[in-house]
Amino acid sequence: MGEKLKERWQRKIHCKTRENLSTPAFVHYDEYRFSAGEFLRYTAEGIGIAALISYVFYRSIAAFFPLLGILYFYLKEKKKDCVLRQKQKLRQEFKETMGSLIAGLQAGYSVENAFMRSYADMVMLFGSKSLMAKELLQIKKKLHNNQNLEDILTDFAKRSGLKDIEDFAEVFRIAKRSGGDLPGMMRSTADLIFDKMEVERKIETLVSAKKYEQSIMNMVPFGIILYIDFSSPGFFDSLYHNVTGIIIMTVLLGVYLAAFFLAKKIISI
Repeated sequence: MGEKLKERWQRKIHCKTRENLSTPAFVHYDEYRFSAGEFLRYTAEGIGIAALISYVFYRSIAAFFPLLGILYFYLKEKKKDCVLRQKQKLRQEFKETMGSLIAGLQAGYSVENAFMRSYADMVMLFGSKSLMAKELLQIKKKLHNNQNLEDILTDFAKRSGLKDIEDFAEVFRIAKRSGGDLPGMMRSTADLIFDKMEVERKIETLVSAKKYEQSIMNMVPFGIILYIDFSSPGFFDSLYHNVTGIIIMTVLLGVYLAAFFLAKKIISI
């Protein structure tokens, strides 16, 4: 009886181990979840912006509470920025992964072993908590469970939301099925992706100065109004606490927000 219980327990542990190995990451890179620290930080920033706008444009505590609605849109924009940074990080790490894969294939490794080998390289370059290290660890586990590498890469490409990774997965699928020169085809695809990333990096470098200028210009109207207000008290009193002033300041706030989003759209790549 004791031997049977022991055998059933070992089987249960073995099944759980296999289940854990086959569990996919299911990270969708078009989505982002704030950490507790990020949520508190961005919430505090959004509240601060609402307080600044209510003071500069309306000089009224009553206006502060309706303006808290800005917090929702601010968090939404911050989430978009985080998604963009996450994708940029994934893209950069994927570039290094491709270099490691090609080196492994040229050294005579099989495709599967090249992917397993590249995991150690990514851990050494970016750490075990990096995006590609986690993805390669999942690929490694799925390969141990005899899952098809083409399907694994296709799933990863869909979740990444990046055209470069989707193109790589498609080329890999075609090359694997056709039985052609897999290292050569992967090298050609990698060269195209590297060239594209290099061009985009140069564009980003050129635009970064404009982005910095935009961030300064966003604060200039507030700086001017606060400077005049503190250096010449009462100068803007006619614009506050009356219907005409509220209408004028609301129109100006609308113009400011329109200019803000237009500038952001212009300099976005």
